[in-house]
Amino acid sequence: MSAPKTILVATDFSDPADRALDYALELAEKLGASVTVMHAYDIRPLDFLDGALVASADVPGQIVKAARAGLEATVAQRARATVQVSTLLRAGEPRDQIHAAADEIGADLIVLGTHGHRGISRVLLGSVAEYVVRTATRPVLTVHAPRAHA
Repeated sequence: MSAPKTILVATDFSDPADRALDYALELAEKLGASVTVMHAYDIRPLDFLDGALVASADVPGQIVKAARAGLEATVAQRARATVQVSTLLRAGEPRDQIHAAADEIGADLIVLGTHGHRGISRVLLGSVAEYVVRTATRPVLTVHAPRAHA
């Protein structure tokens, strides 16, 4: 297996995702690889007990605008002259969009941050990273959040 030349980093703009991006950029710099930073947003009605809350027509546009601004700011804060960085914004379920984006750009490696949720919080929140690792057809590197000090 050769060193990755195209690295996909998925971000949800959290601290673990920022740590994963920093790691991926350092790795890319050492390997001469390019990095694509992607964010996937999912606009679905919010389910309530007997119905759904449907947002007004301008909410999806605001979500896209905020996601694009967040993605651009995240990348701008980490600009490196020696690493080619591009961005990709996708609509849809993040775990599925990560695989679709990796296929689209021909990623050799996916890098993800993980929150390290366990127990009921993992059941309630799900685990995008766990799903991507389990279903990936290419190498996946997870970068864990630091453990909280007691």
